Amino acid sequence: EQEEEMQSISLNCLAYDEAIMAQQDRIQQEIATTNPLVSDRQDLSVLQGEYAAEDAIYQLKIKDLHKKYSHIRKTRPDGNCFYRAFGFAHLESLLDDSKELQRFKAVAAKSKLDLVNQGFTEFTIEDFHNTFMDLIELCEKQQSLGELLSSFNDQSVSDYIVVYLRLLTSGYLQREHVFFQHFIEGGRSVKEFCQQEVEPMSKESDHIHIIALAQALNVSILVEYMDRGEGGTVNNHVFPEGSEPRIFLLYRPGHYDILYK
Repeated sequence: EQEEEMQSISLNCLAYDEAIMAQQDRIQQEIATTNPLVSDRQDLSVLQGEYAAEDAIYQLKIKDLHKKYSHIRKTRPDGNCFYRAFGFAHLESLLDDSKELQRFKAVAAKSKLDLVNQGFTEFTIEDFHNTFMDLIELCEKQQSLGELLSSFNDQSVSDYIVVYLRLLTSGYLQREHVFFQHFIEGGRSVKEFCQQEVEPMSKESDHIHIIALAQALNVSILVEYMDRGEGGTVNNHVFPEGSEPRIFLLYRPGHYDILYK
């Protein structure tokens, strides 16, 4: 009898989870249709309009950001925003940096083999890797920013890039599992953490993901943290520490956008 009861509880939970998921999907869909995956570059002043004039903490922090940055490019808040923001910002920077493009292309080309050697199935990752390489080659042909932007706003291309960046993050975390194990809560192994929090789409990113991707591709990322913390300044963090940042991201609780100086 107890077993039956347990079964019915777990079935109820499942139905409940599915209802929540369906509701979240609807919300995501609404957000999705109103927000491009990656927006045009906008004046940073658009942020002021997003918060009430009397929201003193955020208004002060936006003022602080204005001292260093002039523009912002927004990404859709769908749980994939860190990867999409990073992917776009870095590829955009390659449009006028052929030296970094060649270095990055070589790292990206070799990355598939690294993953296969780690036990990822070549057949499963091939398409994602190909799409990633195609976009790097698009930048190499000195294509316009417009083409890169429209690729990132094509859901299937954009999501393939996100998947591949997630796989690279997972691969790096697992290669360096001895180091990263200390940062994982809840008694999970690094592999479990990757399967639950890194590889699935729409899972949000935290410090650990950013450190891993920055190191996997050897690209330095600066994140400006805009939250409700005290003081009118925005704190930033560079990944890996002490490196010279190429990519600037704005973090607001649960969301990343791209910043431009």
